[in-house]
Amino acid sequence: MTDTPSVVSGPEGIELAVRALRTGQLVALPTETVYGLGADASNPDAVAAVFRVKGRPTNHPLIVHLADAAAMGEWAAEVSPGAQQLAAAFWPGPLTLLVRRSPSVGDWVTGGRDTVGLRVPGDPVALALLRSFGGGVAAPSANRFGKVSPTSAAHVVADLGAEVDVVLDGGECSIGVESTIVDVSGAEVVVLRQGGVSVEALADVLGFRPRVEQARAAVGEAVAPGMLAAHYAPAAKVIICSADEVAAVAVDLLCDDPVADGAPMVIGVLSPSSVDGLPVEVIELEPAGEGADYAHALYARLRQADRLGITHLLCVPPLPTGVGAAVLDRLQRAAASS
Repeated sequence: MTDTPSVVSGPEGIELAVRALRTGQLVALPTETVYGLGADASNPDAVAAVFRVKGRPTNHPLIVHLADAAAMGEWAAEVSPGAQQLAAAFWPGPLTLLVRRSPSVGDWVTGGRDTVGLRVPGDPVALALLRSFGGGVAAPSANRFGKVSPTSAAHVVADLGAEVDVVLDGGECSIGVESTIVDVSGAEVVVLRQGGVSVEALADVLGFRPRVEQARAAVGEAVAPGMLAAHYAPAAKVIICSADEVAAVAVDLLCDDPVADGAPMVIGVLSPSSVDGLPVEVIELEPAGEGADYAHALYARLRQADRLGITHLLCVPPLPTGVGAAVLDRLQRAAASS
């Protein structure tokens, strides 16, 4: 491994990244959701390095990224009609399908479970990489376990540095929150993690609204990534509040405890739109907008809060419809980590 990661782009960068994957190295790759920390999913040593670099428990399963839906048969023991329906509608795209794994799929990817998460990403750079590589790439988010996911190559370098061999720069992620995970391995279709494909969009394709599982699993219990109750956390303490109450909450914090852990409290606000009546001491981050705009900005804003030394971040969530529901989910889990 080199002292610093190679940050590459374009066709030559893709070729270099493919060579790295084939030799068991780690490649950070762009997707439309977040940047992933990729390894050859068939190589147990390479996948073990993903867990080590992230600090991720080895019994917490990974998602395998594929070049097209036709490759699903190599990884799935069976593909249900519901899985076929959803793959046809949303692949390539921000949807992960949890299916019964093929006997050839190793425990090192699934955390010992009899299911595996599969996804065909919608990012053109990721697809070009996968097509050239010709196999599955196991790729959780390219950050330390439990922390804020990266949505740019610069985020990856800042988080993981020399522990990644190659960073394939595809620009900013277009969606900005992780994929939706849908369990199609049994009789019931269940949303395990909300993300880039909304529950409403799933219902339109399925003809019914799938059940949404609440994120409450502990490490070692989750059957898929993104099911932990506490996750996606910045260094700042995240406090969720409504637009009507955020100014009052800021005042109360400043009055009750102007010093936090021996250092001055620094309060920030993240909201869909500008908030009136904030104390002058409060740092108001650029408004994030609603829905897809909030999702696109979310992780960059959380990282900005940390760079500014914000100790308490008051977050007004977007409307909980469409991808806004995924944003609310991420804020709730960040708050649970505080």
